[in-house]
Amino acid sequence: MKLSARNQLKGKIVEINEGAVNGIVKLDIGGGNVISSTISMSAIRELELAVGKEAYAVIKATSVMIGVDE
Repeated sequence: MKLSARNQLKGKIVEINEGAVNGIVKLDIGGGNVISSTISMSAIRELELAVGKEAYAVIKATSVMIGVDE
């Protein structure tokens, strides 16, 4: 798989919360960091995602905002 997105983080699926249309997939990328992604249930099924399976978080954004407490 080749992608233009440069932020590709490999990890292990630690949780999948299934909904009627979308599901939330949590990916442990190490160092105590877990990334959460909301994707369609059809994508979860098509990719055969399951707890314990390795997967990639691919992050492509046109902007990233940073904020601070007042």
